[in-house]
Amino acid sequence: MKKIAVVLFAVPALAMAQQQVKPPVANYWMSVETAAGMSIPGMGGAGGFMAGMMGAQGQGGQKILLQLGSQRPSADAPRADHLIPTGLNMGPSLPLVTPQRAPVEREPGEMPQGMERPKGRMLIYWGCGESARSGQPVIVDFAALSQGQVPAGMTSRRVSMPSGPSPSRAKTYGDWPNQRDSKAVPAGASLKGDHQIKGNYSPDIQFALGEGQDFMDRVELATAPRGAGAVNVSWNAVGNATGYFGMVFGSDGSDTVIWSSSEMQEMGGSLMNYIPPAEVARLVREKVVLAPSVTNCTVPAEVVKKAGGTPFLNFIAYGPEANFAQPPRPADPKQAWEPLWAVKVRFKSTASTLLGDAGESGGRRPARTQAPSGGEAGGDQAAESTQKPASGPDPLKEGVNILRGIFGR
Repeated sequence: MKKIAVVLFAVPALAMAQQQVKPPVANYWMSVETAAGMSIPGMGGAGGFMAGMMGAQGQGGQKILLQLGSQRPSADAPRADHLIPTGLNMGPSLPLVTPQRAPVEREPGEMPQGMERPKGRMLIYWGCGESARSGQPVIVDFAALSQGQVPAGMTSRRVSMPSGPSPSRAKTYGDWPNQRDSKAVPAGASLKGDHQIKGNYSPDIQFALGEGQDFMDRVELATAPRGAGAVNVSWNAVGNATGYFGMVFGSDGSDTVIWSSSEMQEMGGSLMNYIPPAEVARLVREKVVLAPSVTNCTVPAEVVKKAGGTPFLNFIAYGPEANFAQPPRPADPKQAWEPLWAVKVRFKSTASTLLGDAGESGGRRPARTQAPSGGEAGGDQAAESTQKPASGPDPLKEGVNILRGIFGR
């Protein structure tokens, strides 16, 4: 009985020791990307399933998204600026503009404008190797899915990602780039140095970025044939990377094909995004994300064949985070923490290419004549092909339309 009494009274004691944390008055996020990407005609803006899964990266280069959300209303027209270090070579500041967006209204179940009802099937593969694993693919029949029939063996995985500032979660909001200023980040720009955010609807924010808190290295992809139709993908070891993840998307005109580098079944839509380092570490342990020591992965022959003439590879190297708050969190759990502001700076490096095509790609052009040996990345790239995709219906565009219909984005 004594042991039972100890257990019963320990729970409230632990609850009393839990620190009270209040949300900050202002949240500021910097999303920093090094993109070695390629354009995909017809892709929408960020936020849709395909935009997340395929990157919607457009032209490559260094990119920044700035988002300020405050629980303070502005007395007049909202104004805010991010005073930047000289190393960015973008002038003294970047304006954070409050967007003027009209909400899009539609009836429940109504397809968004321009979206098509799904047709055909989607085949889901996963895992590195020359051949697809036993039990693959999982087949999603869109006609059956529209009738509420979930395919046997299909699983989903929850990925923990915090929600950043947005107009719906703040009384006043501003971001960059915007309609007033959308200039490109110049090559060789650096984020290191002092940063300050000043505005009429949030407290002043000050922080500094140092070593290891700058644009990540560019991902350099290379592909080479392997085995009976498989394609090996290799990449450079990206500094500060916490893990890697790759996806292939394509269509043979009737079936849509999705493959991920995960050892476990994973469609991967939520993984083509910024993910906190602790969550990446968990996904590495669960063999969903490739460890930062891995520099190659083979796309199975079945995937390459079924994905049509120009299967598309999207790749991400997850990066570190830098977090700041004022005042800092008290070490004493009995003392409540009421931060005036909080800042999150997150990093990623992305690339994309067409497997088996030597057209414009994110990184080195794919090699055609020599495959790496023994499972190691590398090997001489002896020749390059200039073959262009065959004319006719674009399987990527058709597949994008199918998935747009599925997820209603």
